[in-house]
Amino acid sequence: MNRRITNTIATSLFILCAVIMIATLIYLLGYILTNGLAEIDWSFLTSNSSSFQAGGGIKNQLWNSFYILVMTLLFSVPLGVLGGIYLAEYSKPGKITNIIRTSVEVLSSLPSIVVGMFGLLVFVQYLGLGYSIIAGALALTVFNLPVIVRVTEDSIRSVPLKQKNASLALGITHWHTVKTVLVPAAFPGILTGVILSAGRVFGEAAALLFTAGLSTPSLNFANWNPFDTTSPLNPFRSAETLSVHIWKVNSQGIMPDVLQIANGSAAVLIIFVLIFNLSARIIGGLIFTKISGKK
Repeated sequence: MNRRITNTIATSLFILCAVIMIATLIYLLGYILTNGLAEIDWSFLTSNSSSFQAGGGIKNQLWNSFYILVMTLLFSVPLGVLGGIYLAEYSKPGKITNIIRTSVEVLSSLPSIVVGMFGLLVFVQYLGLGYSIIAGALALTVFNLPVIVRVTEDSIRSVPLKQKNASLALGITHWHTVKTVLVPAAFPGILTGVILSAGRVFGEAAALLFTAGLSTPSLNFANWNPFDTTSPLNPFRSAETLSVHIWKVNSQGIMPDVLQIANGSAAVLIIFVLIFNLSARIIGGLIFTKISGKK
């Protein structure tokens, strides 16, 4: 078999795999959105859920999803960015660096259900946080941290070496060079990674089943005291997120319109995940264009 035939066969296989992947994705998205968009309206997004009556909404679940996402990013972004900077600029080849890299690789490959069990044992039981938003956010931080570390490290390493050397040649310290030259230049890549990881966290369910809980107390959205049990800002209350709500409705729901609620919730979840992914590409591209001056 000559090289031309081999190349044609290999290229055809790659194209076929790509077509199958794209077709599968389009089918799944089309199926979910086709069945769910008709169920979405303002009342569905702003009304409380119901355990047994028809006409329930997803107001609390949607709020809980965004609240846990924000708390997770508050924990994971500073730690992940600093960890990526350390691995890219300060770590030296040796046992400690190898241990850190191995730990990051192991954490990034852990199934979310394992992270949930870890969060249940450490945050919920050992630290005594109970089923709460903060326990869920800490568990998702463990889940999200390796992604941000790797994205930050790769983004900083992709910055041309001449930019770093030019800064150091002017007598600027290493840390000041990192802070004022490398991180700003790598910021589009870091931001893109953070937004993509946010979409991943937003759709997570397994880890939150064991940490954030399966229910939400009655919330008073006029009460913004984070220490009050009815406040939506209380980080120590249980919180059923949108993804957990979809699982619960499909597995335990007894409402007459359980199928409509599940379809509508799934469509909302998919829409926000798509928004996160598209935003990552658009915002990252705009910032890169502004920094680099390219059009």
